[in-house]
Amino acid sequence: MASLVMGVVNVTPDSFSDGGRFSSPGGAVAHGRWLAASGAGIVDVGGESTRPGAEPVEAAEELARVLPVVSALAADGIRVSIDTRHAEVAEAAVAAGATIVNDVSAAEELMAVAAAAGAGYVAMHAQGDPRTMQADPRYDDVVGEVHGFLAVAGARARQVGCREVWVDPGIGFGKTVEHNLALLAALPELVEGGVPVLVGASRKGFLGRLTGGAPVEDRLEASVAVATWAFHCGVEVVRAHDVVETVQALRLTALEAA
Repeated sequence: MASLVMGVVNVTPDSFSDGGRFSSPGGAVAHGRWLAASGAGIVDVGGESTRPGAEPVEAAEELARVLPVVSALAADGIRVSIDTRHAEVAEAAVAAGATIVNDVSAAEELMAVAAAAGAGYVAMHAQGDPRTMQADPRYDDVVGEVHGFLAVAGARARQVGCREVWVDPGIGFGKTVEHNLALLAALPELVEGGVPVLVGASRKGFLGRLTGGAPVEDRLEASVAVATWAFHCGVEVVRAHDVVETVQALRLTALEAA
């Protein structure tokens, strides 16, 4: 299967998707191991919630949350990405064994950390920060603006020395339902840009609104449907909370298409 599933481990007390179920290092490590055993090619570890309205977390607290988890998973031979907006956290996580920096801010200082360490790098588009991004997102042309931003970010990451780069349209990060749908419809265009694409729509709020107000725990089918669509558009990595179901759907779809 060409497409990779990135499993999610939120080492936070306030994640929108799992409500702090894995906020302890032991629970987070166990969950990461289970995700890898279930077919996740990458396990994405984050210590700061980026849900709409979330307050920022100090780097020291974020480090305390993620480093034991990154170290343990990497020691098991699992490919780990660190989901962070802080260069200090990215640098320490890479030193602890993470091999991808998943940066929701697409900041040049995090690109530099990834390049210096020989790690992969994910540049994501977001309008605003988590506290304000869903207050009133507006675009003249959401597809054109997001794709243009990612083309520049992807090129810049390669220029500073990142050898493995992905771009992420940032579904749900400063976008309305209509913006998200427009970006998903335009995934083939983004894929044709030449930089591998990552999409993370799993359990996002717009899926709840599209399915009649389904709560987070009832968004499995919608999440898997978006992952399957992304895979068919040529997206290389899909970020998912429900790894077993997502891997199974992608494998079955790949067999059907073969």
